[in-house]
Amino acid sequence: MSGNDVIVSLDIGTSKVRVIIGEINNGAINIVGVGSADSEGIRKSAIVDIDQTVQSIRSAVDHAERMVGIQIADVYVGITGSHIGLQSSQGVVAVSNEDREIGTEDIERVLQAAKVVALPPEREIVGIVPKQYLVDGLDGIQDPRGMIGVRLEVEATIITGAKTVIHNLVRVVEKAGLNIAGLILMPLAAGQMALSKDEKSMGTVLVDIGAGATAISVFDQGNLVATSTIPIGGEYITNDISIGLRTQTNVAEKVKLKYGCGVIEDAAEDQVFKVTRIGSNEEKEFSQVDLANIIEPRVSEIFQLVRAEVARLGYKELPGGYILTGGSVSMPGILSAARRELNSSVRVAVPDFIGVRDPSYTGGVGIIQYVSKFARSRGTAPVKKQSKRKTSAAQEKNGFFESVKNWLKEFI
Repeated sequence: MSGNDVIVSLDIGTSKVRVIIGEINNGAINIVGVGSADSEGIRKSAIVDIDQTVQSIRSAVDHAERMVGIQIADVYVGITGSHIGLQSSQGVVAVSNEDREIGTEDIERVLQAAKVVALPPEREIVGIVPKQYLVDGLDGIQDPRGMIGVRLEVEATIITGAKTVIHNLVRVVEKAGLNIAGLILMPLAAGQMALSKDEKSMGTVLVDIGAGATAISVFDQGNLVATSTIPIGGEYITNDISIGLRTQTNVAEKVKLKYGCGVIEDAAEDQVFKVTRIGSNEEKEFSQVDLANIIEPRVSEIFQLVRAEVARLGYKELPGGYILTGGSVSMPGILSAARRELNSSVRVAVPDFIGVRDPSYTGGVGIIQYVSKFARSRGTAPVKKQSKRKTSAAQEKNGFFESVKNWLKEFI
């Protein structure tokens, strides 16, 4: 395998840390390695313990490395959360070439001009996504390179985040011995994998239900126009089961994964299981219907909150409906519950690659597709050769601000 054709994504979630290795071969993506580990030190998608999170990342990386037989050096890291904000911006520059042909340097300058916005001291620019370019007033241009013009403009979306959250994320990745090739907004990455071009154009809501939170992303006219996070997810269903059955949380999680059903009418009375109750050594028998009576109200609440949040963002009836993804949507009956509560067309997005055909891998695979697409469009190699990790303290400190600054110039 050629190291120059490898992209590695790192998805740090509330329940799992996932590392996915993708090989780019003549423009096609092959998933060649997957590593996962239980998340420790993460609560509601936020890092609460640096050392535990570092250990989880190392475990997931080691798992992926053993599968493929390479040492991972550079990773693209997904970032999401309620701290993420979007704001529109514009940039204008004069074309610098004497022959007035627009080149890559002009695009970089106009994007830098669009990034000159006033921000509170506690916030930082994560990335910039161009919506369209204008050449001498002509709009609707997606790639102006090679065109002739005097004035180049861009209408873009600036992605900002809380400095403390960004710096903590960077710190855990670098302490795990990895180099950050770039920070990728997870809604953009998941949208790259889960949504078709038509769905992005006509208006669609992407709902990523994870363990600790539910991320809502609205796409319209081909662009990400709004994003929000609801601090409720699969963990809350597990907690309800733990309380309802009076059993330990780890037992409740296993029961949910094996027997869980999102709606009562789809549950089977003859599907029975036993759990050990807290405070005694005795086991008590329950049916899948008993379990569904606990799960359905919480699932319904999640989708009611999603619908209310989409309305609050200013989008009520979008033709593309809702696309569900994330680890928590694998449960039987989730689709039925979603259609009932959202009163719209709903489908579940699953990556179509061997080894990652599960909604929980949508974000990680999406990062690889997103990087591959934009790296190819710029005519640059996706990542550097994967090799031995950095080990010196000086090298570990070197990285984020310069690498992300350069990445923003070279990547978007």
